[in-house]
Amino acid sequence: MLESIFASSTTATELTFTHALLTFAIAILLGGVISWTYMKTQTAHSPSFTLTMMVLPTIVAIIILLIGSNIARAFSLAGAFSIIRFRSAPGDSKDISYVLFSMAAGLACGVGAYGYAVLFTVLLCMLMLVLKAMKFGTNKDAVKTLKVTIPESLGYEEAFDEIFRKFGVEYELKKVRTTELGSLYEVVYAVKLKPDLNQKELLDAVRTRNGNLDITLTMSPAAVQEY
Repeated sequence: MLESIFASSTTATELTFTHALLTFAIAILLGGVISWTYMKTQTAHSPSFTLTMMVLPTIVAIIILLIGSNIARAFSLAGAFSIIRFRSAPGDSKDISYVLFSMAAGLACGVGAYGYAVLFTVLLCMLMLVLKAMKFGTNKDAVKTLKVTIPESLGYEEAFDEIFRKFGVEYELKKVRTTELGSLYEVVYAVKLKPDLNQKELLDAVRTRNGNLDITLTMSPAAVQEY
């Protein structure tokens, strides 16, 4: 019975109004499931990206329906879409996987493989939720970005080595630049902090060493790229 459901769903090749509505409805449903899974597995998610996950399967399904088996139409659509430029790209590799996930669901709906589209969407969403619950691939120690302003009289290469060793902080010097016409240095570190570390005591020790100049501790090492 299940085999007949999956086999019969791929035989529909003629585009009809009923077939188009069915494809549209299933694509919206799968987009909603994928969008809900994305919100559950992402700690901080973008509302616009969540909306994109909702409508992307439907858009892909419509494109596949319009192309059908017409090769000339496929080349025409490819040329039209080649001029599109996205304003921003997903910043997280997990976001890219969700984009491919949504496109695959829309592609399956577009070719009429509704059974496989639902099956693989449910399985992949369950996999995402399980990996999130297991905290798969996450670091036990928090990796953050520490930006410190120091006077030119303080050597930036070994300025905070003693403090980092005292608090058991693993660090890597990422960037150094001069400010205030060369009278000050901005030093950027990627630091790995242990869960039981008292961050206030660490910042107080750094503040004492750099003479109460500016200190910034961000939550992600990606902030290094901003400087």
